[in-house]
Amino acid sequence: MPVVTSKEEIFEDSELKLLIDGVLCSKYITAKQSKDLIDRLCGLSNKYFRSHVKNIHSVNDWYKTDNQALFYNIELIDTAIEEGKQIHYDYNKYGVDKKLHKSSHQYMSPYLMILHNQRYYLMAYSEYWGNMAFHRLDRITNMNISDKKATPIRNVSGYENGVNYKELSSATPYMFTDRPERIDFIADIGIIDQVIDWFGSDIRIEKTDDENKVRISVKASPNAMAHWAMQYANYVEIISPEPLRMRVKETLENGLEKYDRTI
Repeated sequence: MPVVTSKEEIFEDSELKLLIDGVLCSKYITAKQSKDLIDRLCGLSNKYFRSHVKNIHSVNDWYKTDNQALFYNIELIDTAIEEGKQIHYDYNKYGVDKKLHKSSHQYMSPYLMILHNQRYYLMAYSEYWGNMAFHRLDRITNMNISDKKATPIRNVSGYENGVNYKELSSATPYMFTDRPERIDFIADIGIIDQVIDWFGSDIRIEKTDDENKVRISVKASPNAMAHWAMQYANYVEIISPEPLRMRVKETLENGLEKYDRTI
């Protein structure tokens, strides 16, 4: 159904540019789909607008998925959620040829589609493994809706009260599915901006004896935190829980061994 029913402009040029930038940086949309969407957005303004949008012509220079099924999959997922049905599909991974190859066939109860770090994820319950999973939509092909009823989300362990969206966005920065825990770490005071960008403002920050460092407490996925701590290894030190601290320490030692070798 068309959104615009008259020739009256409903968007300011600055608003259209923001929407176009969103399409350009969306890695889950193919280059062709991006170009088509941008052309439609340009059509919502006057004839002079297109000449001022220089980045339209660079759409093929951005990294984009090759999966053409994205929008069709979104429609199927919406339908399955509305009807309370399971879905099944091929989940793919990239090979050395830089093409997607089938990794597994999944039977899932779908609940949400989440945009996270410029990637679209399906939040769904795995009927085979019996746990919640986050699958990249651009890695899904051959999707179909099943006749089987979906497992209600309140029947899934940890989601008895539904989805806590605020906790979900801050506790799973890399979309791991393990249960969030309270995690404490020491951080350089200069990266507080990045910490809040990743975990939100619902965190605890305390001063330490070192004026250049702070102690921070967050609630997050330990698996995700292990990756995050490696990304900021020069600036953070995990304090607790102890198993996570040892895990990060072991990963750092393994990495150091690789770089100690002569090649």
